[in-house]
Parts: sequence; structure tokens; C-alpha cells
Amino acid sequence: MAPNDTSTPATEAAILADALPYMQRYAGKTVVVKYGGHAMGDAALGKAFAQDIALLKQSGVNPVVVHGGGPQIGAMLDRMGIKSTFEGGLRVTDEKTVEIVEMVLAGSINKEIVALINAQGAWAIGLCGKDGNLVFAEKAQKTVKDPDSNIERIVDLGFVGEPAKVDRTLLDQLATSRMIPVIAPVAPGRDGHTYNINADTFSGAIAGAVAAQRLLFLTDVPGVLDKNGALIKELTVSQARDLIADGTISGGMIPKVETCIAALTRGVKGVVILNGKTPHAVLLELFTEHGAGTLIAHDPV
Repeated sequence: MAPNDTSTPATEAAILADALPYMQRYAGKTVVVKYGGHAMGDAALGKAFAQDIALLKQSGVNPVVVHGGGPQIGAMLDRMGIKSTFEGGLRVTDEKTVEIVEMVLAGSINKEIVALINAQGAWAIGLCGKDGNLVFAEKAQKTVKDPDSNIERIVDLGFVGEPAKVDRTLLDQLATSRMIPVIAPVAPGRDGHTYNINADTFSGAIAGAVAAQRLLFLTDVPGVLDKNGALIKELTVSQARDLIADGTISGGMIPKVETCIAALTRGVKGVVILNGKTPHAVLLELFTEHGAGTLIAHDPV
């Protein structure tokens, strides 16, 4: 017990009793977790995240981890002397860059996360879209608006892709095993090229394909905030769209919420935006009454 830990066997038992109904709610269900942001660069947060994922599996939940790695890719490109540019928030990815992207995402980062989870007594396995024909990509089309002329133009992002097809066969087999899939957002195209896919978009496609009970986006913010800066606990799709229209949801939160809505249309039951800098954010969201972020769900029928 830590020096400042005032917990007792009775309080610990009470915590477990409170969590039990939520554990039962998610037992046998698939939860997709998009892991990224500053939490990936913090050793203590990384360990807490790995503990959460291991505990989910031990509790009968089927966790699937999808991760990003933009900062790590940028650092490696700098080390290799490869200049990187962005259009509309997406990295322009030429042939040299996509080789580095695959090396960093499907190589070093993926295996680091696998090792973190395995260190907690679980069995994680590293994958990317190429494994088991899991994901096929198509070249992304991006339209950007010139800030001066307000004229829209189509930009060529190179080997940046969108998920075109997800085959859930491998994930279904892993769901009935002790294995926890950890997936890098790299996938092949039908044209034989390798494509870099935005991790948020990739995780939404995976979650939709397996009809996940929850898709959790670990970010660097608490969730969706109202105009006073207070956390909004729950939103329907219609409410989220209204908040985008009136400017409450703005900036980088807009594509995040739009990705949540797209995941819901694919068949995900609920999507949560939460702060990955909060230790054990995954457990707090799934196994406590108050949750830890903003839940976006379908409109009532």
C-alpha cells in the first residue's frame, strides 16, 4: 500500500461491488480503444493504460487497441532528413515517407504497446491492416479551402488512405482467444501500395466492422466542452451536429466528433471522447457510474 493510500479491505470491496454491474454490462462485448496523444509518451500513463486493457480482458471484455504515432513519425523523419508537409491536417506521404510510417507504426510503436500489455500478464499481439487481410485501403481524396481566395482545391496526399474494406475474420478468431489485438493504422491498397491511414478513422472502421459496444478515443482533452468550458457528459448525434453548427464544437474537435458520428453510422453502439492523460481513464469510463468523458450515442428512435 502506498504511504498516502487510505484504502482498506472494506473500501476496496465496495469499489469492486460498485464496478461489478458495469463489468457484467460489458462482459462478452467488444470495446475498441484508440490510444494516442501525450499518454503514449508518459511511462506511468502507459503502464496504467496497459493495466486497464489487461483487466478488461480478464473481466471477460474483448478489447481491441488501435494506436497512432504522429509525433514519433515526425521525429523519425527529422532524424532521416526527410522533409514532411501537411495539407488539411494530414501528412503528405510520398514513397520514402510511407516506408518510415510503416516502420514506426507497425514496428517500434506497435511492439512497445504490445510489450506494455504483456508485462501486465496479458497476451497482446501486434497487427496492422496487412495482417490477415484485415483492412484494405483506397487513396484518400482531400479538398482544402484557400484561406485568402476561399477557393477549394483537391490536394494529392500521396500514400494517405481511407479504409475501403474491413474483414473481421481475424478479429473474430482473436476475440475467442486470450489474445488482445494491437493494431497499427497501415494497410495495403488494391493497387499494391501501402497506405498511411488516420488512426481515428482507422479505429472507427474497425469498431464499426465488429459492431463494438464502445469506441473510446483517448485524447489530450477531457471531452466535448460547452461554451463555459464545462464537460458535456452525453450527446446524441443530432445534439452534436447542433453544437458544431453553433460553434460550441470547433477547431480540432470537429473532425473528432465527425469521426465519432461516422463510427455510429457504421454500427458502433456508443463512442466516447476522454482524456488519456487521466490515469486509468479506460476503467473510469467503463466501470464507474460517472464515466470519464463525453459519450456520443444514437438519437432515440
